[in-house]
Amino acid sequence: MAVNINSLPNNRRRSRKNKPISDINVTPLVDVMLVLLIVFMVTAPLLTVGVPIELPKTAAKQMTDDSEPLTITIDKQNNIYIQELEIEFEELTEKLEAIRKDNFEKKIYINGDKDINYEILMKVMAKINSAGYTSIGLVTDIET
Repeated sequence: MAVNINSLPNNRRRSRKNKPISDINVTPLVDVMLVLLIVFMVTAPLLTVGVPIELPKTAAKQMTDDSEPLTITIDKQNNIYIQELEIEFEELTEKLEAIRKDNFEKKIYINGDKDINYEILMKVMAKINSAGYTSIGLVTDIET
């Protein structure tokens, strides 16, 4: 005949040693959060990398804008980029018109290397204007 050990009178109550723990262990949570913090700290600077150019320096105040503008970059070799995508000069108007369909009031900032030809900059600005954009800004670096 089988006897249930828990039915014995001496074992009716659990002793304090066998009582279940009701505390939450936060150590694994802290470990995961620290790892995520390190990952984001390492990857955040990589997200702002664009086309490497050397901007001209001015003493103008920095502009503040909540939305991310559309940027066109012209490097030393006169290559033209929309954001980080390289395009041909002849395709510029067509691409900008396609982008404009999404958001007509979009601002455009031009990042031009300090050593580019002024004529190239003016031709790019004319293409931007012919695509229907009227808000164009030239990006400079802060003079030290």
